[in-house]
Amino acid sequence: MPDTKARLTPIYFKSGAADDFRQQIQTLQQLLTDDATFLEPVKLGDPLPECEAVIFPQLLGDAFQQVELLRAIEKPRLIITSEFGTMSMWDWELIDYLRNEGVATIAPYQLEQTRLVCRALATRRSLCEATFLVFQDDPGEGAQAAIFKRFYWWETECTERLKQKFGVNVRQSSYRELAARAMAISDEQADAAGRSRQIASGSLPQLAIRSALKLYLALKEQVDATPNVSAVGINCLNESHFSDTTPCLAWDWLFEERHLIWGCEADTVAMVTKAILYGALRAPVMMTNLYPFLMGEAALKHERIDAFPQVSGNPDNHVLVAHCGYMGVIPRAFSTRWSLEPKVLAIVNDNAAVIDADLPIGQITLAKLHASMDRMTVSEGTLKGYAKFPGSDCLNGGIIEIADGPRLMRNLASHHYILLVGHHAEAIRWIGSIFGFEVDRI
Repeated sequence: MPDTKARLTPIYFKSGAADDFRQQIQTLQQLLTDDATFLEPVKLGDPLPECEAVIFPQLLGDAFQQVELLRAIEKPRLIITSEFGTMSMWDWELIDYLRNEGVATIAPYQLEQTRLVCRALATRRSLCEATFLVFQDDPGEGAQAAIFKRFYWWETECTERLKQKFGVNVRQSSYRELAARAMAISDEQADAAGRSRQIASGSLPQLAIRSALKLYLALKEQVDATPNVSAVGINCLNESHFSDTTPCLAWDWLFEERHLIWGCEADTVAMVTKAILYGALRAPVMMTNLYPFLMGEAALKHERIDAFPQVSGNPDNHVLVAHCGYMGVIPRAFSTRWSLEPKVLAIVNDNAAVIDADLPIGQITLAKLHASMDRMTVSEGTLKGYAKFPGSDCLNGGIIEIADGPRLMRNLASHHYILLVGHHAEAIRWIGSIFGFEVDRI
């Protein structure tokens, strides 16, 4: 199993590591046993071992005279000086002094924030070692080219920025060849895989279930053969002509088996956003399309619906969320209701399948990185319920109320957005301090 803990190097000042310094390390080791590994302490100014961050279990007045040594540390600087796994009130003056001197620190004031920071550090390390496996051949040239050619995630610049900012390696493979391998898998193999766990399939024909299982088996085989895969995406709509099915079931099963992050339409920016947030928060997460009520006819036409549903409150602060006919790919582990259903969109094969599932009603967070990779727009809201439009491309979409619809419209990064169950804007700010992005909170 990969190491999922952050490696922290305790730092002591030149005046020495007193008994209370070592006692604090022991306390923190107990509090953070699931989230951090403490390396041998190092004197301020000495070389550091391989680690994700340095930690100051104790702050002394020495720091006022040793700013240059603190500035020279090229790792995140955590200040965790209380027995409760947080900063101490007595740290504020030093933290402010260092901030004014251009020395940034990370000083959680709640234990869960400290644990969150550790998970974010471990996630950052894992991304630096990660491969995003993307299946596509000639993206943008297939179905609905006028729409798909506009998307940034297929640009070479986007791939280079992902590597530069997060260390992620995007490895492209042929969707045409993957689909051919899937279709070559025997019916007996597919049926055996289907017997390994229950599939709630509604009215989906057996032939469609079998095709979905074959694509799952082909994907699993290639993931197993590729080192360090942490996310997989397929250009499954734009190049749907290569396959007789869709990867929705595969995404559910691969997430269940190994927490593999999935990318609808091979959106690598959505994939890295999801990988960062799920890795640090461990909150239910998915990707979907946003259809703000403020978009009016442009949104309604795309989903083939006549009008947005009636809502309580200001309609301008409401968003319909839907993807591929339903709310989107929601793993069963996150859902209150789940089934695999026949395809909805005309763009995919008649044999294709899609997930129809619900997230819990209540608090929800919308988030996605911008193309610059240094800013994430985050909006907390409420998932109020679901709207069904028979005969449309939105048979079951979520209705979300947010605080400021017009401001959201001005700051959106994409039509693809990540939804997280719960309110996480403040937590995402802490995550941003580790990954180096600002949070634009709506």
